[in-house]
Amino acid sequence: MWYNNILETIGNTPLVKLNKIVKDIPATVLAKIETTNPGNSIKDRMALKMIEDAEASGKLKPGGTIIEGTSGNTGMGLAIAAVIKGYKCIFTSTDKQSKEKFDALRAFGAEVIVCPTNVDPEDPRSYYSVSSRLEREVPNSWKPNQYDNLSNSQAHYEQTGPEIWEQTEGKITHLVIGVGTGGTISGTARFLKEKNPNIQVLGIDTYGSVFKKYKETGIFDKNEIYPYITEGIGEDFLPQNVDFSLIDHFEKVTDKDAALMTREIARKEGIFAGNSTGSAVAGVLQMKDRFKEGDIVVVVFPDHGSRYMGKMYSDDWLRDRGFLKDDKLTARDIISKKESAEIITIDHEKTVIEAINTIKTLNISQIPVTQHGNIIGKVTESDILDALLESPGLKSQPVKNITTAPFPYVDLNTSIDRISSMINKDNIAVLVTDEQGNAEIITQYDIINAISA
Repeated sequence: MWYNNILETIGNTPLVKLNKIVKDIPATVLAKIETTNPGNSIKDRMALKMIEDAEASGKLKPGGTIIEGTSGNTGMGLAIAAVIKGYKCIFTSTDKQSKEKFDALRAFGAEVIVCPTNVDPEDPRSYYSVSSRLEREVPNSWKPNQYDNLSNSQAHYEQTGPEIWEQTEGKITHLVIGVGTGGTISGTARFLKEKNPNIQVLGIDTYGSVFKKYKETGIFDKNEIYPYITEGIGEDFLPQNVDFSLIDHFEKVTDKDAALMTREIARKEGIFAGNSTGSAVAGVLQMKDRFKEGDIVVVVFPDHGSRYMGKMYSDDWLRDRGFLKDDKLTARDIISKKESAEIITIDHEKTVIEAINTIKTLNISQIPVTQHGNIIGKVTESDILDALLESPGLKSQPVKNITTAPFPYVDLNTSIDRISSMINKDNIAVLVTDEQGNAEIITQYDIINAISA
């Protein structure tokens, strides 16, 4: 058997029992693994449905351009379908999203426009507003508007809900899903509650989002809105796809808990999933008192970990945000173990012979070059040797004539592994600013000294 094109492989994703990570929960917890879709996310389902409905209604015409505001996964689903069906794609997104997501969209020929995160949806710079403006300006274009397009939730009513019902043989008692556009949770919940109204639907929200308070009070509180790191869930407005009547409870999860749980899932269950999955599983653990023996809890795992390599799966990224503390040495530890000494620099107008004399006198191999007190580059022994072999007369010329790119800067939380990987034959040191604002240089010798101290 074969498929006629990649779109026919969407859906029928596996349901997998979780074990180690939920060992303290008496219920059976099952993961709906949506990463097996061709775009590695659950958004493939609704992207295709929105396109097919738009084609049927005449909103999307042959050769048209699809314009959408997306954090990446919906864009991927739309882009894959566009390749097969012959459409162009322009996507707007926020600077909060991971670079990997944008690179993936561009791989399918889509144009990606990155917009600022911390602006109101109505702001003309927001990714919502920019996509709407482009739809007006680009001829023969169509904006799916995944937030308010009810084809989104309909896709899950027709596909995700029935799959979960069949895979659990109708025994599901709880459904746990992160809420962003609301399509997945609302469509799936509508189908399942028609089968069994007693099924509890639990939405995962994030701090900085409005969903939980609105559900509990009916108040849209703008004071609830502030920037957050978690991707794929939460909103600062109320999408039409969020049917609050179908959601029994919202559980908020912190950015830190979501990020760390994302990594734990890979290490304890062998499932490489994205950031909103970390939120969902952390939420399940927070709600463990809601579950009893015999319950069947289904958690949707929406997307793949490969889109978060520079974020949740990066030790340095986590350390920068104070999410990860471990026993590995950092730049702070390395400079604390160095003998205190002022960093030696040379002004860019000083001569090459002065640089040579400084290197000889102080028995060092490199000097950062400054201009008005700011480090603008460096000279090393090899830079000087190469220059003099080519032109011996350079000795009397300003050192700026042989200055090369400056040593890279790292921050105090950068791990020793990362620093070591940055130091090589072409780059023999890194710079770091200490807590008093002074520049410090770290060399291979300093790393060895810190390790052996």
